Amino acid sequence: MRVLCLIPLFFLVACYESTRRCNDYKTGEFYSEVIINDRVFKSKFTRSEALQIETYNNKTDSSKLRWINDCEVVFKTINPKSMAEEKDIHLKILTTTDSSYTFEYSYVGETKKQKGIAYKME
Repeated sequence: MRVLCLIPLFFLVACYESTRRCNDYKTGEFYSEVIINDRVFKSKFTRSEALQIETYNNKTDSSKLRWINDCEVVFKTINPKSMAEEKDIHLKILTTTDSSYTFEYSYVGETKKQKGIAYKME
């Protein structure tokens, strides 16, 4: 009998889908944290619909943005200084809250993805 009571609860939880409000994060000022090999990397950036200016380790980079849909964007470095910077980066927003979003990113065409969190600064 207990199992029968749990079945409706299972369906409620299984059907729950979190709302992604990606449009809330297309523009604004943010800071992000990415963990790579147990090390935390932090950066700050300002984003408009078509441009992102990011500061990391006292270095500023600018990228053109091409939105694929409301939750996915491709970054193209404006003035690349190395071969690695010439590669476009694909970022996908996975989940959102009222003040942050979780994302995954990779070089375009590569399967290895990294995850991070960006926080809105307002």
